[in-house]
Amino acid sequence: MALDRPRAGPTQCPPQGWRGHVWHCSVRAAPEDRPLSDEGWAAVARRLLNATGIAPDGDPDACRWVAVRHAEDHIHIVATKVRGDLRPSRNWNDFLRADKELVAIEKGYGLRQVPRGDHTAAKRPTRAEQEKARRTGNARTSREHLRTIVRTAVSAATTAAELFQIIEGTGALVDVQYLPSGDVRGYKVALNGDTNAQGEPVWFSGSTLAPDLSYPKIAERLTATETKLTERTGTTAWRRFAVAVDQTPDHLAHDEDEAGQAHITVLAEAFDALPLVAPVGLRPQLVQAATVFERAARSRIRAPHQQAQATRCAVKAVLREPAPQDGALLTIVLDALLLAVIAAQHWYRSREHHQQAEAARQTVTHLRTAYRETATEPLATLRQRGTRLTETLRRRQENSLSRALPELAEQILAESGWPSLAATLARAEAVGHEPTALLTQATVRRETDTATSLSEVLIWRLHRLADLT
Repeated sequence: MALDRPRAGPTQCPPQGWRGHVWHCSVRAAPEDRPLSDEGWAAVARRLLNATGIAPDGDPDACRWVAVRHAEDHIHIVATKVRGDLRPSRNWNDFLRADKELVAIEKGYGLRQVPRGDHTAAKRPTRAEQEKARRTGNARTSREHLRTIVRTAVSAATTAAELFQIIEGTGALVDVQYLPSGDVRGYKVALNGDTNAQGEPVWFSGSTLAPDLSYPKIAERLTATETKLTERTGTTAWRRFAVAVDQTPDHLAHDEDEAGQAHITVLAEAFDALPLVAPVGLRPQLVQAATVFERAARSRIRAPHQQAQATRCAVKAVLREPAPQDGALLTIVLDALLLAVIAAQHWYRSREHHQQAEAARQTVTHLRTAYRETATEPLATLRQRGTRLTETLRRRQENSLSRALPELAEQILAESGWPSLAATLARAEAVGHEPTALLTQATVRRETDTATSLSEVLIWRLHRLADLT
């Protein structure tokens, strides 16, 4: 073949069985992209070959290559990996260099910009691990199962000793390595009964489960919070948790990036913890939310975890208190989490962290489902109260709404949730709050553009601000 000739010289054939001397790359446009001409695809091919070092521009000894257009939307590029001067091509790290060039091509040609990875994702199970899971009838590999166990333990623990105790309590094996000083050096975990061919446990170090599960990374997040957890504040842990999470959008809007990342990391810890104590009916959606948001919480922005100390303490506190029987309080918590994740999605998108933004978007879907399951009954109760308000009281709440939110009042009054909001305003007024001021406080510096129901958003914000449950 013509592509073989430079590898062996002008008169020789390639050695029998020799492999790896041909470079192949396929490039496909998105279905919604405009068609590119032959000249356009040729330019794309040349740019990629130049970027990867296969065929640098102006190099007379560049590798031989050919681009084939099989269909309107894609091409295949094939090249020999030996140059005309019989030296090997300089295409080290070609995948990343090609991907970087494709980003520029997408922008320059006005094509769909594909979200890129940032090398912060957890290591995927190997094919051998996946095959073993299938043979043993497990839905997940040992690596994935252990990752969930450790991540949940981190969300609950306040010390290293408690962390390892929680992991052992799940039935997993833990091997802790210590420094001569007695401090923890690292750890590894294994599933009980998961052995190799020699009958030995298959161990995974924390860093092989996920980058943020190495012991040094975990140690940054473990906090000795026993005194804070036992403080008597007059409010339940769940209410303190809702109030702390409610501040997350403000932190993301005004804090430095590192502090913002710390608050998002704590959100992930909250999702890891909630399935342990939430009502049984909500657990499937919360588990899925935790699984998806785990990807959103990891980015290249280093998180100074002390920045989110109050929220982390609140997360650990709810694990030590029974789940609320009051549907309204649970709805308040889920609403706060929903708004925080939406804020995280916007925060990542504005920084072009596409993988994390997409993970946050998927998390919102699961949270909305859990919210709807929880909010139906409390909203119905509030609606009944709203329809029973006297004409004078109802008019007063309408006037408060018009003064506080003149541009949104007409829309809110037309929503089915307005009677519930009116009842909430009346209750807040009854306990000493001024409705107009409270509504203004509920909307200042908070986005409402993405809300499917403004009245519902305001109902739960007012509950948190006025401590109505």
